[in-house]
Amino acid sequence: MSANFYKKIIFNALFLTTIYFVSVSFKNTLPLKTIVIDAGHGGIDAGSKGKISSEKYVTLQVALRLGKAIRERYPDTRVIYTRSTDVFIPLYRRIEIANQSKADLFISIHCNSMPTNSPSRTTTNGTETFVSGFGRTKEQDVAVRENASILLEKNYQKNYDGYDPRDPESIIIFSLIKNTNRTQSIRFAKLLQTEYVKSGRQSRGFKEQSLAVLAKAGMPAVLTEIGFISNPAEERYLNSDEGQDELVASQVKAIEAYGRAVD
Repeated sequence: MSANFYKKIIFNALFLTTIYFVSVSFKNTLPLKTIVIDAGHGGIDAGSKGKISSEKYVTLQVALRLGKAIRERYPDTRVIYTRSTDVFIPLYRRIEIANQSKADLFISIHCNSMPTNSPSRTTTNGTETFVSGFGRTKEQDVAVRENASILLEKNYQKNYDGYDPRDPESIIIFSLIKNTNRTQSIRFAKLLQTEYVKSGRQSRGFKEQSLAVLAKAGMPAVLTEIGFISNPAEERYLNSDEGQDELVASQVKAIEAYGRAVD
């Protein structure tokens, strides 16, 4: 065979090899270099409770699965947990961890719940995602519930500049704190809700709310309520391997879509 034939074989082999490594490189690279994952509640703060589980355990399980999935798919992206065990972490410390690590994205994972005396306590379902912003009065119960962890902290008034989650006036004042990454936070929140819907979940949309864990974020940040632990059927889903895997898959897809949008 001619020398040109062998040259062509070598050229094609090199070309295909280059294409392969380039494609692998793109596949395993995420423009988000550091992601902080926050498992809501923990330790003395159990969060909301269902019939078979507490919020603090469900959020930790999902958070660890999400971190593992990101690390396996994108080894160049650093994943930091605010907690990886059942311990109590003050809300201000959670976002402080993200700020100190110069995170590109902060995701706080929580379970929703309806009041004990609500007639729809066992039937309300779906996901919703919050960003720091101006909460409407009728939605302030979310802020009160999620910010109540502050009361378990020592010197909480000092840590939060006099903020009291039980005081409606404090909620209004706190809601005035601007999140400089509001636009990007909203973009990610929308992507997250879109992916939940694609997997068959009911979407309750994204909302702006004065949540302490997000207010001082120096990066795009969201608090995502992955389901209602007060709904027995949804609680079983949240505790199942299938449900948690599905939630994590949706979250990873949203992170990838967000990464492409901001790259």
